[in-house]
Order: sequence, then C-alpha cells, then structure tokens
Amino acid sequence: MKEKNLNQSLKKLSLIAEWFEKQEEVDVEEGLEKVKEAAEIIKEAKKQFKEIENEFEEIKKEIEKE
Repeated sequence: MKEKNLNQSLKKLSLIAEWFEKQEEVDVEEGLEKVKEAAEIIKEAKKQFKEIENEFEEIKKEIEKE
C-alpha cells in the first residue's frame, strides 16, 4: 500500500514538473500553488521513503540473526 502511495506521489510531482515545462509564461499565483503542492508531496514522500528504509533495516536484522 505504501508503494502505491509513493508511486502516486512521484506521478503527481512529475505532472507538476510537466506543467511548469509547458508554460510559456507562468502565472505567479498558480505557480506558487504548484510549488506549495510539490513541497507537501516531497515532505510526505520523504516520510514514506524513511518508513521503507526502516522496513528494509528490520528485514536485514532478521536475516543477520539467522
């Protein structure tokens, strides 16, 4: 489930980046909203990556015990 959420987050970031690339002239207010949205997505993705990293560490510890 986390993987799906992470993939969705990365897709949203990609869409935001594409939006900026397609703009000939960026509307400042709309651009600011996109940046805020991207910042929130990045913050959440970092948490998700940390959780995944912790899961890998737990698995590694279990394997090393055996």
